[in-house]
Amino acid sequence: MTRIAFLKPDGSLDCEVDAPEGANLLDVAQAAGQPLEGTCDKSISCSTCHVILSPEDFAAQPPASEEEEDLLDLAYDVRRTSRLACQLTVKGTTMSVRMPG
Repeated sequence: MTRIAFLKPDGSLDCEVDAPEGANLLDVAQAAGQPLEGTCDKSISCSTCHVILSPEDFAAQPPASEEEEDLLDLAYDVRRTSRLACQLTVKGTTMSVRMPG
């Protein structure tokens, strides 16, 4: 299991949940009541599941596809460690995921 800390836009803790390694991060976030729409149903055609990862968690994920990078260009409050939650799998013992502001 991976302990995921979901952070508010200001960086304060919103909640922590346990999720099985390999689970889709968008599914876990939505089950935890996080404000991620995922309106395209994981088809990589929107950016409503944009999250900001810690630098360590960002580095542990495979690189974003060109398609994902293009959609992140349209997202609000994009940072160097921004990703689309629908394209990420839960990894490691802990993860830190911040909602954009």
